[in-house]
Amino acid sequence: MSTAEDGPWWRGAVIYQVYPRSFADGDGDGIGDVAGIRSRLDHLAALGVDAIWFSPWYPSPMADAGYDVADYRDIDPVFGTLAEVEALIAEAHAVGIRTIVDVVPNHCSDAHPWFQAALASPDAPERELFWFRPGRGPDGARKPTDWVSPFAGDTWTRTTNPDSTPGDWYLHLFAPEQPDFNWDHPRVRAEFEDILRFWLDRGVDGIRIDSAAMLAKDPTLPEATPDGPSPFVDVDAVHDIYRGWRRITDSYPGDRALIGEVWLPDHERFANYLRPDELHAAFNFDFLGCAWDAAALRACIDTTLTAHAPVGAPATWVLSNHDVTRHVTRYGRADTTFSFAAKREGIPTDLELGTRRARAAALLSLSLPGAAYVYQGEELGLWEVEDIPRELRQDPMYHRSGGVDPGRDGCRVPIPWTGDEPPFGFSPDGAAAPWLPQPADWKDRTVRAQTGDPTSMLELYRAAIRIRRAYPALGDGTMAWLPAPDGVLAFHRPPGFTCLVNLSAAAVPLPPHTNRLLASGPLDDDLLPPDTAVWLRTAEPTPTGPATA
Repeated sequence: MSTAEDGPWWRGAVIYQVYPRSFADGDGDGIGDVAGIRSRLDHLAALGVDAIWFSPWYPSPMADAGYDVADYRDIDPVFGTLAEVEALIAEAHAVGIRTIVDVVPNHCSDAHPWFQAALASPDAPERELFWFRPGRGPDGARKPTDWVSPFAGDTWTRTTNPDSTPGDWYLHLFAPEQPDFNWDHPRVRAEFEDILRFWLDRGVDGIRIDSAAMLAKDPTLPEATPDGPSPFVDVDAVHDIYRGWRRITDSYPGDRALIGEVWLPDHERFANYLRPDELHAAFNFDFLGCAWDAAALRACIDTTLTAHAPVGAPATWVLSNHDVTRHVTRYGRADTTFSFAAKREGIPTDLELGTRRARAAALLSLSLPGAAYVYQGEELGLWEVEDIPRELRQDPMYHRSGGVDPGRDGCRVPIPWTGDEPPFGFSPDGAAAPWLPQPADWKDRTVRAQTGDPTSMLELYRAAIRIRRAYPALGDGTMAWLPAPDGVLAFHRPPGFTCLVNLSAAAVPLPPHTNRLLASGPLDDDLLPPDTAVWLRTAEPTPTGPATA
């Protein structure tokens, strides 16, 4: 953890992602809410996290679980009220936890007042705030481009004029209910700068930016080509937007942070978002999707630290989030990587193996230089729920792909707190059923069942974060690789800390050490078993690999 003495908090923080619909239900309607979050702050304080990132809780028709925002300055009644959120921010601060809100600037809901005004008339000035364009062909029946949505399917929808004739088309890189803003328009820029100030004035410590690389578009709307630059991802004009946002956050006290969701294969262009006058940090999706393989992980770690070094930004280490298959499940498969293109259900999974590897991955991610993110339920060892009935599924990725893509509902199932059967304390007794069904097998994964059990995933996370907070080597800083057998990751962090992760098929000997701080599983005397990690107190070694920062 970074402290006020050694740097801004966000450089070495442990940040916990709360997906509000699935964290805790305070009013009994089966949907998580702000009251539920406030009632469970003690869990997050006991876990030891430095900050909470809240996924969207704004008024929304929920076409995409709240990422279709109708009002950026209020709270959807299903989650509570703005006054409750202000109380939550204050209560979190009182127990030493900072807060980060999710802002969705690429698109809004089709229920947003601006878009409703744009639909009301072809001459409405609000049309300039979005991407309305005539169709191709003599009757305008062909969409303006053939861009493909990340949600699968088309990216343009045709409107109907007030006289019932076919009208222009509007751009939506995601679902039709999520029209894209035109960030070339100064009114859009001014609106979001005001939204940032609205939340910063309420005491939030950071802004997480959804789809951060997609705001700017090539105004000529060229077709996307395999070998050319994307006309709607990582367009250079996006950087001017974030320079303006950085000036705003820098004007507030307390090291307020901008954290981007940036999915880019080019590491140099990724690092452009982290220049000193732009974002403070961005999510490390390469690490999240990396195979459980020593060579692949070492290459990913090296590439990450090398990309961040020139801009002086901290790396981030992420194992799961609300969009991807939970890593307990991924690590129990033959293919342990993650990609949306390959995501399918029905893949054979060894959950015992996946859990063992997830425990080791937790110690790895929490000991690397920079900040670490924990997705709710990760600390409980939850797995992906893959048997949700079709009629209960809500994710548009599932429905728009015709069920080929299993969607993201499986990682969003409400988390278990107490008891032996659903809803496992997620909702009050006698409440409505949770919005997604929980597996009965989660009775051993509740917070109550794991608390006090030294072998549980929860107590592993609590111990690791407690050591991280107390130990000067951890959090922001440097590392150096140490000599190790094939299939083993070994690195040193000064002063006096060594991490070993055994990804090979055989046990390996521990190096000389003065104390064992923590292990992800049982050790065999001085041998580290496969798929196990250990933290050691050690003397200062002579590294064999180059130091990295």
